[in-house]
Amino acid sequence: MKLNRYFTLALSALAFSACVDFEEAKPQGGTMLASQLQTTNIVAPTRAEASFNGLFTDLGKPNVFSGSDRADDWGFLMINFSNDAESADLVIADSGYNWFSPCGDWSSRNADYANPYMRYGNPYNLISKVNTFVSSFPEDTDDEKTLNMIAQARALRAYAYYNLVTDYQFNYQIAKNEPAVPIVTEETTNFTENPRATVAEVYELMLSDLGYAVQILDASTIARATKMFINADVAHGLRARVYLTMGEWDKAYADAQAAAKNYTPASIEEVSHPSFMDISEHNWLWGYDMTTDMAKYGLAQTTSSWLRSFSAEAYAPSCAVYACINNILYDKIAATDVRKGWWVDLDLKSPLLEGLTWDGDGDVANLTIPDIKEPFIPYTNVKFGCYTCGTTKNDEDTPLMRVEEMILIMAEAKAHSNEAEARKILEDFVKQYRDPSYNSNERGLKLLDEIWFQRRVELWGEGFGMKDVRRLQKPVVRFHSGQESNVPDAFRFNVAADDGWMLLRFPQREKNTNFAIVDNTGGNQPVAGQNPELKDGVTD
Repeated sequence: MKLNRYFTLALSALAFSACVDFEEAKPQGGTMLASQLQTTNIVAPTRAEASFNGLFTDLGKPNVFSGSDRADDWGFLMINFSNDAESADLVIADSGYNWFSPCGDWSSRNADYANPYMRYGNPYNLISKVNTFVSSFPEDTDDEKTLNMIAQARALRAYAYYNLVTDYQFNYQIAKNEPAVPIVTEETTNFTENPRATVAEVYELMLSDLGYAVQILDASTIARATKMFINADVAHGLRARVYLTMGEWDKAYADAQAAAKNYTPASIEEVSHPSFMDISEHNWLWGYDMTTDMAKYGLAQTTSSWLRSFSAEAYAPSCAVYACINNILYDKIAATDVRKGWWVDLDLKSPLLEGLTWDGDGDVANLTIPDIKEPFIPYTNVKFGCYTCGTTKNDEDTPLMRVEEMILIMAEAKAHSNEAEARKILEDFVKQYRDPSYNSNERGLKLLDEIWFQRRVELWGEGFGMKDVRRLQKPVVRFHSGQESNVPDAFRFNVAADDGWMLLRFPQREKNTNFAIVDNTGGNQPVAGQNPELKDGVTD
């Protein structure tokens, strides 16, 4: 493959591999934990609204962190993608064009690398901005619009901490007294000696923020402008995630049920075409609303560039670094399940491609356009569509929470107290909306493993990969000994559930400015072929 326009942006052989000392990327506002509070009497309404809107646009804005043309710089959406690329289920070619190779080989624990730095810095930048925003209002304000914005901002802060605490420490249920990440709120003043709070302390803060958000938003009469913002449904959904991770099953069920009540899953017909691209899709509770103007900040720095296989201005198609499913998971999907078509097979076939054309060419899978599109490879995803096949806009939206997730949370939570009811929840969803022939006993899995299987298929590519691995205390199983694998050799390894390398390390810049940080140290970077005997209970 000849060098293309994206490779040119990389500037050097080291840059395009994404394994670089990240000196060029500076978090907004100075040091990583500096919240730079700007306490004033009150913020003028127009300024408040602009600051508030900025909290949400930063979740997926291209070049939001480094300010340079890095193809892996797109906020929390990139964090979600990295979580999946580190898991067993999302496979990307081992290529010089793969900016996410640190997630493939798990060198993402290197304190000087860009990928882990952004995954740490983006949440703290958001936390800093939320702290500034919240502290800008009088504590006794009773204006409904102001309270609504504060509630949404605090829910975002909880979302940021949830991303951090689940990356830097093991599951709450086994590690609640272990060190997690530093806490920074609007009241924090010491940033250079701010030690890691315990997991329990971080969860206490998240539940405080989400409890406030649920209370205010449940009572609010103000409708959100778009599903880019947070309403009561989303606040309940975020708290359901937190409670599920804590093992608070009844509370997780109740919040997921409250979150789901106003939504129905996408139908079999609706997911029989490439989709998951429009925030107006009725099954979305919350999403990132990428506008055409926003995408222009960096077409390569978008979900469409990396997760969608139909863009003419994208890394994945132009460099054949398609996001693919691991074949050992794909092989477990029933032929009667509509989701089998979310990925092409060995022959590059999928029913989702029927009727699609790219500039009039109907052979989308095999189409070659120099510097724009390479042929699909086996197991390329076609789950995530584009508004136009061959688009150059990359303005597709990205789901952050769907009702299908809430239903699966309800099933998992109920499985701990009433297996029959949990199976009914699961079967009612899958049989009506994905596979009419579904039987939850058919694979012979334990119920909780069957639910995890459904999560891995249904939520593939949406950022839950490593979150679920650590939450469920599962190993990462990328290959089976003696079985064909589509995982590149350098990325083909398995990692035990208790391996300390499961946890991210703190960036060097953070350790240089916060002297109270004691880093994670367990484990070693995996090597190709290690632990071939490991099983995960799903792909066995």
